[in-house]
Amino acid sequence: MSSGHLIRIGHSTQPHTRDAVLEFCLAVDQPDLALVLFFCSDTYDLDVVAAELSTRFSGIPVLGCSTAGEIGPQGCRDHSISGASFSKAGFAATVCCIDALHDFEVTDGKAFVTEQLRQLSQRAPTAEPQNTFALMLIDGLSMAEEKITRSLQNALGRIRLIGGSAGDGMDFSKTLVYWNGTFQSDRAAMVLVSTPHPFEIFKIQHFLPTSERLVVTAADTSKRLVTEINGLPAAQEYARLIGVPVEALSTEHFAAVPLLVLIDGTSYTRSIQKVNADGSLTFFCAIEEGIVMRVAQSEDILSNMQHSFEEIARKIGRPTLTIGFDCILRKLENQRLGLNADISEVFSSYHTVGLNTYGEQYCGVHVTQTLTGVAIGDGRG
Repeated sequence: MSSGHLIRIGHSTQPHTRDAVLEFCLAVDQPDLALVLFFCSDTYDLDVVAAELSTRFSGIPVLGCSTAGEIGPQGCRDHSISGASFSKAGFAATVCCIDALHDFEVTDGKAFVTEQLRQLSQRAPTAEPQNTFALMLIDGLSMAEEKITRSLQNALGRIRLIGGSAGDGMDFSKTLVYWNGTFQSDRAAMVLVSTPHPFEIFKIQHFLPTSERLVVTAADTSKRLVTEINGLPAAQEYARLIGVPVEALSTEHFAAVPLLVLIDGTSYTRSIQKVNADGSLTFFCAIEEGIVMRVAQSEDILSNMQHSFEEIARKIGRPTLTIGFDCILRKLENQRLGLNADISEVFSSYHTVGLNTYGEQYCGVHVTQTLTGVAIGDGRG
């Protein structure tokens, strides 16, 4: 049976909370549910969202989070709820939750993952690394993504982990993860999914490194704060490197010219969140003293995305579902370039549901200004 018959996608832009949840639930409801995933604007009454989902999907694993924008069949939206459901006929899933993220130690990941793998093997005895993936949602303001992602991926071994950091519509006040009937901050939840259907884990970014190097000479890793670059005040030196006055620095500059770091031969984006009054820079990822980074050069974001999805389709067939974690800075860049409609069309054509995030996870690395996710194909690649 094609994976398309076993997955249902929903997206509601209804203005009132209860109406939106009802429309979403009707769209994704199906017999023998294995899992429901959803991504929800925090402009809705989240207590009502939680109560409705708990009632309508009682006894079913339901996992979700707040967002900085939603992606679904209606494209890229704000003030909406999107997501998908999976049938037991083609998918087995287990979900485990980590609360009190700041008490979590890197060594705790092994016990956490071992128990989840045990539960999955009971539901899917044929589960193996090649037919299983891990998906995580995490509080996007916890500053714990690095240690949680690294710990879980190390314990998962050859099972690859992707995920997204919850948002709150650019308020940067409170981001929430839903599991077991409640929205909570300081929480992460991971779902293991095993399926015989082909899937592809992906990372898409449209930046290449230039020859312009810089060294972080003073930083507070725990706060993701960089105070000095090349021995000079961080904001001042970043502004000089990209050719703008320091007082003119804005979110648009951060979206257009991020920094890149090389990890095991692969470049990963390190994006700036804001300039602080003391001339320091707050990043979306932890930055260590001594790290060497490069100024990024942008490729065309639309053609880069189209080409990447075409490559995915060649491998696994046309995706019947793509779960996407797209950085908020990519969304802001698309808005600046007037590409929202075009990007929405690409997402829709590959049956994408997801959210705009405050960070993305890919195979043990916490990244930003990236689109990560998993595509489930129809097998005709």
